[in-house]
Amino acid sequence: MPATNAAPRPEPAEPDRVWFRFLRLHARLLGQMTQRIRALGLSIPQFDLLSTLTEREGISQSELAERLYVTKGNVSGLVDRLVQAGLVERRAIAGDRRSYAMHLTPEGRRLAEAGIAAQRDFVAQTLGKLRSDDLAELDRLVVAWREVARGVEAG
Repeated sequence: MPATNAAPRPEPAEPDRVWFRFLRLHARLLGQMTQRIRALGLSIPQFDLLSTLTEREGISQSELAERLYVTKGNVSGLVDRLVQAGLVERRAIAGDRRSYAMHLTPEGRRLAEAGIAAQRDFVAQTLGKLRSDDLAELDRLVVAWREVARGVEAG
């Protein structure tokens, strides 16, 4: 048999193996991003809330809970701590005695923007290093996987 320089064929992908690689990658990336956010003095949930308010300031705690995919109780405690830290303000909503609009303080906005910049930098250092055609393929696969998951969720 003649010798060839062809690369060996990759093993067929197994869903379980891909799943665990994905979970390990997620854990690694989340850990690295968490370190960057903690260096700013924030937890990931605090950063999530602050960055969400940079996108849509003035929303209620209920709307914030929906956007963050957490319970209203979780958001309430988180907002309480951010208000005490001087990063978020609750402002009365005219005509609604039970709800408050959430707003960033100048310091809250500064920290949110610093966290967003750290996140952008981290994404550029990691995902941004992939070739554009690989990134497009990854995006296509993630969207396809998301749609399968939505189908399972819907029953």
